[in-house]
Amino acid sequence: MFSWLGTDDRRRKDPEVFQTVSEGLKKLYKTKLLPLEEHYKFHEFHSPALEDADFDNKPMVLLVGQYSTGKTTFIRYLLEQDFPGMRIGPEPTTDSFIAVMQGDVEGIIPGNALVVDPKKPFRKLNAFGNAFLNRFVCAQLPNPVLESISVIDTPGILSGEKQRISRGYDFAAVLEWFAERVDRIILLFDAHKLDISDEFSEVIKALKNHEDKMRVVLNKADQIETQQLMRVYGALMWSLGKIVNTPEVIRVYIGSFWSHQLLIPDNRKLFEAEEQDLFRDIQSLPRNAALRKLNDLIKRARLAKVHAYIISSLKKEMPSMFGKDNKKKELVNNLGDIYARIEREHQISPGDFPNLRKMQDQLQAQDFSKFQPLKTKLLETVEDMLANDIAQLMVLVRQEESQRPTQMVKGGAFEGTLHGPFGHGYGEGAGEGIDDAQWVVARDKPMYDEIFYTLSPVDGKITGANAKKEMVRSKLPNTVLGKIWKLADIDKDGMLDDEEFALANHLIKVKLEGHELPNELPSHLLPPSKRKITE
Repeated sequence: MFSWLGTDDRRRKDPEVFQTVSEGLKKLYKTKLLPLEEHYKFHEFHSPALEDADFDNKPMVLLVGQYSTGKTTFIRYLLEQDFPGMRIGPEPTTDSFIAVMQGDVEGIIPGNALVVDPKKPFRKLNAFGNAFLNRFVCAQLPNPVLESISVIDTPGILSGEKQRISRGYDFAAVLEWFAERVDRIILLFDAHKLDISDEFSEVIKALKNHEDKMRVVLNKADQIETQQLMRVYGALMWSLGKIVNTPEVIRVYIGSFWSHQLLIPDNRKLFEAEEQDLFRDIQSLPRNAALRKLNDLIKRARLAKVHAYIISSLKKEMPSMFGKDNKKKELVNNLGDIYARIEREHQISPGDFPNLRKMQDQLQAQDFSKFQPLKTKLLETVEDMLANDIAQLMVLVRQEESQRPTQMVKGGAFEGTLHGPFGHGYGEGAGEGIDDAQWVVARDKPMYDEIFYTLSPVDGKITGANAKKEMVRSKLPNTVLGKIWKLADIDKDGMLDDEEFALANHLIKVKLEGHELPNELPSHLLPPSKRKITE
């Protein structure tokens, strides 16, 4: 009897059951977070409502930078082919936002047509008006890279007198809209033009809450000498430190991302290593896409909660009859105090609150009498989502990742260095001698043999204790020497013969030269006499 009284409680405690992460995110947003957003006019203050395409779309990479820093060339380099609407030049050439996406046929979709397509995640860009939509296109083409990711090319950020000419739309607001939805934001700098203009500074500040997605590329670094490059890198870090207000140092990739010869090849190895690091970061996006969308939904839910407390607090303070205008001005001016009170009462982190000055500007145009009072049930639903449903989705994210461990970006520039002699580190370190007919260790074996015979071998082998005396002279830590021992002791008898001892010394040399040790011994490093054992 009366069992129906407890159904609501049970429903709240039992997390939802979902088949896929994407389906789960869509359902949670529509049933639990969207009602709170609509009730407190969240979309008028912060971000438009999310749609199915926002949860289903491929990972997106947003390229941002001043004009002529190589943004369009960077995309051309990744795809290894031209895309429709592409223009490259030393002057500001890209005057539009171009979404480069996968399509069966090459072509351009104009902005006004793009924002009515329910399959594309751009419908809410309609709010920025015709001035923006006339400068927004989608370039479609068949390309293996675009099967996994989409890339957004942006107009070059202007400097000097040029930046005073209005674009006709809120450039920083458009970039902020994209920043909320993309998986990676790449800021490009030209090694010759490090000055951060007012417009660029404004843009970086607009991306403030998305530092986790930001990466910096110092492009065209092959055009300056090593000593100058060090100074340029230091100057860039100093400039960024004044704008990006984070205690951590932002990751900067140094290189020259185009398909022409290096003008000054002195730092070729550095550029190759940096390129590989950046490529690995981009290639991991499809695998981490579900986790990124989940993370963004949590960030949005936290902001929506704080927004609800702010709006309901303003509503509570408003008089019912007279003096509304004066009270509104007073509340807007004292918004910082309201923030502090909400922070104390609800134990909310200061980092969860929206920008104070921006919020004050937006409140000026609002009718406070239409604000809603605090509705505890809506907030409890979002709290329940964060406490229970998100935890279940996290498990599902890990399951999906384990089922698709090899999901990564392929094709284009990503293929050129994967296999063959031009792969990063090929023929270096433990890979040295990979194509040689002779055992690579044999070159230095006479020198190692002299040391071997001073260590009192018995029946052609030295004990671990004797080998240790010689190996510790390298000053490498015991953990590294222990790994070298395991790799060199091929027959696992706890002793080393002359070939195994030579191999151990070769691996010590590899490590001392700054290379990483392999987890398993490559076949070309196996001593000739031991190759039958492993077979």
